[in-house]
Amino acid sequence: MLLKRILLTLLVALTGLAARANHVLVPMDNTQKECLKAYGVTFWLLQREVPVDWLLNYRGGAFAFETTAGAENELAVRGVSFQVISEAQYTAILQEIADPNANMDVMRLEKVPKIAVYTPKGKQPWDDAVTMVLAYAEIPYTQLYDDEVLAGQLPKYDWLHLHHEDFTGEYGKFYSTYRNYPWYQQQVRDAEAAAKRNGFGKVSQMKGTVAVKMQEFIAGGGFLFAMCSATDSYDIALAGLGIDMVESMYDGDPADPNAQSKLNFNRCLAFENFQLVRNPFEYEYSNIDMQPNERGLGEQNDYFSLFTFSAKYDPVPTMLCQNHEKTIHGFMGQTTAFRKRLIKSDVIVMGDTKQTGEARYLHGTLGKGTWTFYGGHDPEDYQHLVGEEPTDLTLHPNSPGYRLILNNILFPAAKKKKQKT
Repeated sequence: MLLKRILLTLLVALTGLAARANHVLVPMDNTQKECLKAYGVTFWLLQREVPVDWLLNYRGGAFAFETTAGAENELAVRGVSFQVISEAQYTAILQEIADPNANMDVMRLEKVPKIAVYTPKGKQPWDDAVTMVLAYAEIPYTQLYDDEVLAGQLPKYDWLHLHHEDFTGEYGKFYSTYRNYPWYQQQVRDAEAAAKRNGFGKVSQMKGTVAVKMQEFIAGGGFLFAMCSATDSYDIALAGLGIDMVESMYDGDPADPNAQSKLNFNRCLAFENFQLVRNPFEYEYSNIDMQPNERGLGEQNDYFSLFTFSAKYDPVPTMLCQNHEKTIHGFMGQTTAFRKRLIKSDVIVMGDTKQTGEARYLHGTLGKGTWTFYGGHDPEDYQHLVGEEPTDLTLHPNSPGYRLILNNILFPAAKKKKQKT
């Protein structure tokens, strides 16, 4: 009888403990040891149909969820800091967040985003920050490229990433420096074969059609995220649909000398009134991208600031700017920073460097969907050069620059499922 009473008392105590400690809080401030992997655990929970509360502006954009089998072990295995808290403690947190004077809010994440990365099949002589951080955070994704986009596969996905792509059909304007390199020559062969396979006479025509398909994906409810040259070259391709903007070394015939005057900026997502760089040997597409000589910044003083939005009234940009730092160390790319005067008035600037008149982080809507442009190539490699080794993210587990990428990946989880056309 005595043993039975002891066991019963222990059972009651454990039951009471479970009732009082039934939430897990994953802080995302400077107490967190593995910010990037915390996003991966959140994705892992969503895969198991466990809703997660994203506590906007609370402890760096913390995550919280009801205790569930295996979650604490998963957090521990991945090295993510967490706290088990009682119902009363979590209620107090929610009350603090709900205060009208507090710039905080709760965003419920419920849906597992289906992620696609637009990338060529062959090995490229540069890395991709998004695929690296997805791998580090252990978030699954599907690779696709021109054939799949043209075959109409985009509506299968919620989120599409573009990185270091050239939608103008000029192969990154690498001709001057790398035209004799095997990787460049193979890239040209692969692109020309894809264009022929899909019924196009030129790679530039194929890339323009691909850009339109992506625009339709956004308008139908998709989420597009682009970095580096995939930002400005994408808008340039849309503005130049049906116009020959590329010189003979890229497509076999001269460019239209009147290409600039024929551009249609109404088609663009982010930019307008830009000037094309017509020199085929210059490693630049247009004046959208700020140049090093006019920026006057180097690795020691290159920073941009994230904007503070109202969590309760502007939840979307608030989600996309969640971070434990508000000042982010800058990083270069073929496209590094966007000239502010060329950004459309309806675009939300989420991060900028005021003294240089440049924006680094943009967001906008189109139809039922949204897009985000992020300047630069690798948030933890200031000037990543062709052929360099990829960044080791184990050395940067709390990178604020990489966190911005992962904010965008989780963003679709907070939205209702939409029918894309």
